[in-house]
Amino acid sequence: MVPIPVADSPPTDPSRPIQPLPGEVVHSIAAGEVIDSLAAAVRELVENSLDAGATHITIALWPEQGRVQVADNGIAMALDNLHQAAIPHSTSKIRTQADLWQVHSLGFRGEALHSLAQAAQLEICSRPSSDESGWRVNYSAQGEPLATIPVAMAPGSVVTLTHLFDRWPARRQRLPAIPRQLAQVQRVLYHCALAHPTVTWAAQLNDRPWLALTPSPTARGLVPQMVRSLAETDLHEGWQAVPWAEEDIGMDKGIYGLIGLPDRCHRPRPDWVKVAVNGRLVMVPELEQCLLQAFRHTLPRHRYPLAFIHLTVAPSDIDWNRRPDKSTLYLHQLDGWVKLCQSHIEALLGQNAASLPDSHQQQRVTQLLKTAEPGGAYGPAGDLSDGLPYRDRPGSLRAIAQVHSRYILAEQADGLCLIEQHIAHERVLYERLQDQWQLVPLATPVVLEGLNEKQLEQFQRLDLAPEEFGPNRWAIRQVPEPLCDRDDLPDALLELSLGGNLDTAQVAIACRTAIRNGTPLNLPTMQTLLDDWQRTRNPRTCPHGRPICLTLSESSLARFFRRSWVVGKSHGI
Repeated sequence: MVPIPVADSPPTDPSRPIQPLPGEVVHSIAAGEVIDSLAAAVRELVENSLDAGATHITIALWPEQGRVQVADNGIAMALDNLHQAAIPHSTSKIRTQADLWQVHSLGFRGEALHSLAQAAQLEICSRPSSDESGWRVNYSAQGEPLATIPVAMAPGSVVTLTHLFDRWPARRQRLPAIPRQLAQVQRVLYHCALAHPTVTWAAQLNDRPWLALTPSPTARGLVPQMVRSLAETDLHEGWQAVPWAEEDIGMDKGIYGLIGLPDRCHRPRPDWVKVAVNGRLVMVPELEQCLLQAFRHTLPRHRYPLAFIHLTVAPSDIDWNRRPDKSTLYLHQLDGWVKLCQSHIEALLGQNAASLPDSHQQQRVTQLLKTAEPGGAYGPAGDLSDGLPYRDRPGSLRAIAQVHSRYILAEQADGLCLIEQHIAHERVLYERLQDQWQLVPLATPVVLEGLNEKQLEQFQRLDLAPEEFGPNRWAIRQVPEPLCDRDDLPDALLELSLGGNLDTAQVAIACRTAIRNGTPLNLPTMQTLLDDWQRTRNPRTCPHGRPICLTLSESSLARFFRRSWVVGKSHGI
């Protein structure tokens, strides 16, 4: 599947005049813009540039002086629009109340420039491409034009704010320290760039280069520029159209997903779980939680994924009038979007990994083929060497030997793989348990003593139905099938009683019943385990988040042994 970049919002029509909104429309809009920080001022100016269709945006900051300048090459404003631009509730983007449900731009309330004029001294220079020169206009605190001067400039717009918050000393005194303000600005720029990856971004700080982001067809090329420890090969992306009826949605819908491969990158905080809707990064807790859930049992404990989702939603399904900064929204059909996001992330996690190239020598890469789900039954506690569990084998890995009774050495088309046998089997068992969870009766019940109330409630949640069997004793008459023949069944049941939901119990059972490290395996058994593992949905990590496979590609071997050298040179000739 070739990823398709999410389309940016269409630029503002330069021929459409800027004019005040009718009173009934103003009263239907949420509270006015709040410019409470340097980052908020930058955000409003940058979003105006994006609405103008800019492909190159330059931001210059002088935070100690309270000065900000944003220049772009977008569709500029003619002189009559410049005179109306900072008047309160003046905009060219909407006209009527009905337009509030057809918002295709980032801004639409007509308040940003007026709010900036109140917070600072506002100056706008703008030149449409059809004009030979531009105009510079200075504005009063009420947004009225004070002076209009012709100016020579390239097509586009340059907006300058000076003496930011000087009119509001109390707000200026409450601003955080300069490093924190710059961190907030950087976050704003990164969020805008993620949602508009085809734009070139450059930022200067006190007349020196500060940030620069090279454009990319999709967000995949932007993230390594923001997180320096990542490479593009650590990321996986995909685009999916939403199969909902055209007559119900009014326009195409879709979802773009970008994830960090869980065996390569994870983070100590959920700071890179991000959601964008129609070109704007927003906070939607339901969607963020569904992204975290999609990565459960693929990452280590207390680690979080890198996941970015960009939704293309019909404007009629969005209500932006929730907060003045539009950082949150009301999204119709939210449950459907939650399910779609989770399924899309799960699909990305299970994508064919053979097409992902190595990023550097001996990097952990899982170059495995995901094949069709097995059709036959699975016996988790059975002997893996007892015949073929499936009709067809993937055949991409061939078991060669066992190393230290712990690792399986396998050959693939372009190198070698070292697979940790216990956690590979654990991944196989966990997914089989998910698909074929079954409780079976015991010929002889297991009697447990000293269970507390929480343990009894946990058994009830797992449908194990403990029965009183004397003073402080309970009998368990049915257990999960993988545990029924184990000698350590009482210990396993006590482990299950310690808490967690069914999913947690399945992880615990898979870990307990998987092949132990130190167990000798013959070649047929190793080959069967490799075939089973390659068919799993998430072959990169075990349910606890540990990487399963270390790949050493043929190109890495060639570099190490310097096989690229000519024969004569290697012999000193």
